[in-house]
Amino acid sequence: MTSTADTGAAVPAPAAPAAGRMGDRHRVVKLLNAYVHDVTMDEVVREFDRGLLLTLHVDMIMKLQSDREFHAILDEFDVITCDSQILYFATKFLGTPVRERVSGSDFFPRYYMHHKDDPDVRIFICGGQPGVAEIARDKINAKVGREIIVGVDAPSFDFDRDPAESERIIKAVEDSGATVLLVGLGGGRQEKFIVANRHRFTNIHTFLPLGGTIDYEAGSFVRPPAWITEWGFEWLYRLVKEPRQRWHRYVVHQPPVLWHLLRQKLGLYRDPFATSDKP
Repeated sequence: MTSTADTGAAVPAPAAPAAGRMGDRHRVVKLLNAYVHDVTMDEVVREFDRGLLLTLHVDMIMKLQSDREFHAILDEFDVITCDSQILYFATKFLGTPVRERVSGSDFFPRYYMHHKDDPDVRIFICGGQPGVAEIARDKINAKVGREIIVGVDAPSFDFDRDPAESERIIKAVEDSGATVLLVGLGGGRQEKFIVANRHRFTNIHTFLPLGGTIDYEAGSFVRPPAWITEWGFEWLYRLVKEPRQRWHRYVVHQPPVLWHLLRQKLGLYRDPFATSDKP
């Protein structure tokens, strides 16, 4: 986690991807015991051509309050974006605003269209309910005009905890010839799976843990109107659409983030994983 300017100003992006980690070229903004980089969508699409991407949203930041293993791998990611309108508003409230919300579901279609004529970009989609990734594959390939999605798989929900199933997935990805791996396994789990296994993917140069993006691409879940997202009410839209699946996440799990952010504003927040010799 490195800031490249003592003044806190974001470093201007180069015209083309530069060497090194993308995040090292952009201002770091602290959010509780995590952080995001002050990047725009255009910068991420243009500069992020390989490495590990993390799109941080409220569900993840709440998991980071109790999941030590997840917290320990944050610095493994080359760039971390603010994937939440609520967290975007929070950066303003804290006096350290980022310029833009960069969500995974907005980034991915721009990513594959940006690379539509690049034969080195071949994507494997891992995740989603049975049949959903296939629909996403067909729609994306039709949009791009070539077979940019070269493989899909809908593993069992707990495949990351089953060595045999993990082996099967890794082999399927390797056999596909993919160079980019999109994993939709749920916040925290997908990131831990990637970090634990990335050395085993000999052809993959870009890792995209993007959760529900597969459903959006397939059309199995319709995005809300833009104004709902811009005003920070996408959570409510999803809750109304899928009350049983979303109730615990949006009504029980996530609301404490507001209290934690207020404590950060007042200088009272403490990282639950900080060692005793840290302030």
